[in-house]
Amino acid sequence: MAQFINKREDLVTEAIDGLLAASGGMLARLDGYPHIRVVIRNDWDKSRVALVSGGGSGHEPAHAGFVGAGMLTAAVCGDVFASPSVDAVLAGILAVTGPAGCLLIVKNYTGDRLNFGLAAERARAFGLSVSMVIVDDDIALPDLPQPRGVAGTLFVHKIAGALAETGADLETVTTAAKRVIAGTKSIGMSLDTCTVPGSPKENRIPAGMAELGLGIHGEAGIEQVAFTDAKTAMAAVAAKLRPTIREEPHVALINNLGGTSVLEMSVLTHELLNSEIGKHISHVVGPAPMMTSLDMQGFSVSLYPAGKADLDALGETVTLAAWPGLHAVSPVAVTALPDGLKPITPLPSDHQPTRKFLIDCCNVLISAEQDLNALDAKSGDGDTGSTLAGAARALIKAMDRLPLSDQTQLYRAIGLELSQTMGGSSGVLLAIFFAAAGDGASSGLPMRDALKAGLARIQEIGGASVGDRTMIDALSPALDAFENGIKAAAMAARIGADSTAKLVKAKAGRAVYINAKQLEGHADPGAEAVARLFEHLAR
Repeated sequence: MAQFINKREDLVTEAIDGLLAASGGMLARLDGYPHIRVVIRNDWDKSRVALVSGGGSGHEPAHAGFVGAGMLTAAVCGDVFASPSVDAVLAGILAVTGPAGCLLIVKNYTGDRLNFGLAAERARAFGLSVSMVIVDDDIALPDLPQPRGVAGTLFVHKIAGALAETGADLETVTTAAKRVIAGTKSIGMSLDTCTVPGSPKENRIPAGMAELGLGIHGEAGIEQVAFTDAKTAMAAVAAKLRPTIREEPHVALINNLGGTSVLEMSVLTHELLNSEIGKHISHVVGPAPMMTSLDMQGFSVSLYPAGKADLDALGETVTLAAWPGLHAVSPVAVTALPDGLKPITPLPSDHQPTRKFLIDCCNVLISAEQDLNALDAKSGDGDTGSTLAGAARALIKAMDRLPLSDQTQLYRAIGLELSQTMGGSSGVLLAIFFAAAGDGASSGLPMRDALKAGLARIQEIGGASVGDRTMIDALSPALDAFENGIKAAAMAARIGADSTAKLVKAKAGRAVYINAKQLEGHADPGAEAVARLFEHLAR
């Protein structure tokens, strides 16, 4: 897999320098490249307890992204997924530790424990006060004698950092860190493994499966479970967390493992708050990438039963862009639509032939979903089939409230329904088409002429004509031929749709942005949908 890197051996140093250059002067690094890579606060005066954390790189923004007032004082960065050396950790300790001492926050991995532990011993030999805490929040393997440290580490950074910023002594800061560690529980899930720079990708998670409880270095989880949707995925995570938490309010840290889209993370947040543990979550941090695993398409949830003092510490404002802040969970706020936008509900009526006709048309679009998506992937974003099928399903659900026995009002009602349920430009254009057809029918036009009035309106507003490689290429000739019967219309629609495969230069729609070579031989999905509808009606 291609990645935006230069040389593998320069990856971490170049990434750190990019972070520093964009920090507005808030951060600096020790002069020890390439073996010593330590990011420090540029404003540190050693008068307070220093907080030092770190580990292997690849978990960005952790740990360097959390260096700043109110969180870490220094971050020691190793190679990707590899612990930093003893000398690198010692350099970080010596650079930031004054009379108040230093707390090392270490995730529970053997390399980190050994290297940070030995560095702490050497620092003490210099006469410095150094304490160390080990974060072991991962509950994936309940019988493991040494649970891993994962995203719950961020709770420790923030709460201990807030205390240190106020001038609390080393014992107080250490005690608080240990309390947070004892109460924090985390678990992750992913649909895919991560891509380690310079190494072949491990493809151990098959399609249709998700891995539960995998580590932040890509280590295998406790089990692979069938994946169907976000709801069942979060239910599996919640089921593992439920036995580990008490009957009291918790803060949930919702972490993106690196390769999950923002849209997906919001859906997962919705599912978490509606899961069996949702009632125990009073506040959230995220969703955001905080402790990632390179490009892993997954997420993790960390829970901590924060009291008033800890909530205050988590809520303390910091200037670090990587920290998303603490927010109370609240009911979804709904505000009424402005006047004039509330839909006018038509008087429903039934007409069985019309009902059957509309449902049949909708089913044609639903059955064509994957084919139309595949066509659209050649010229757009691959969602035309899903857009049309979604609107069709919504229209079927709305059937009982449509004025099926009143053709004029039915056109308008369909247009209104599509304007509310169908996204993208297709939804707008079809809503305009049916609204204009309704206007034409109300003025006494027969069906064909009313539909042609709708066509004229969308051509006027959308700007497309025959030959522009849109649904107009099938719809316009079909309506022209409609006076000769439905079979003639279907034939005209098919010819029009097929002709779009030869139109390598689009003049309207999203396909105008696609090069001719990619379009060649592929029909426009909107025109294909029109052709399939007319062909179904002609049978």
